[in-house]
Amino acid sequence: MKKLEGGCLCESVRYHISATPFAAEYCHCRMCKKVSGAPVASWMDFKIAQVTWKKRKPVEYQSSENVLRGFCPTCGSSLSFRDTEHPEYITLAIASLDEPNLVKPTYHIYTASQLKWLNIDDECKRFTAGPEKSPN
Repeated sequence: MKKLEGGCLCESVRYHISATPFAAEYCHCRMCKKVSGAPVASWMDFKIAQVTWKKRKPVEYQSSENVLRGFCPTCGSSLSFRDTEHPEYITLAIASLDEPNLVKPTYHIYTASQLKWLNIDDECKRFTAGPEKSPN
């Protein structure tokens, strides 16, 4: 796989990833829709040690009791998601990659909240809520 690098719209936040994601998903939950401004968000999951912030780290907003969402303080790009109950992992926005076609989601989560007018016709597994995920 090509090297995974990415960042925000204005490029003041940049990261490098030293591994392939152990999971990649579409999220249909209300919070992801609100934070991304899109009908669905796509995320990829890593061990936190696999992500290096090359240029500035995102600022984090506590969106719920155990969730911190990272964004660029300059341009506002949504970049990351961290569950404080699992501090060894970090989730990054696939669309923030320099080459987002390198990572393809393999399942959908929180489909109970999927917008009725959005039809995604793929073979990915679907979960009405969120499954437990962890690296192999």
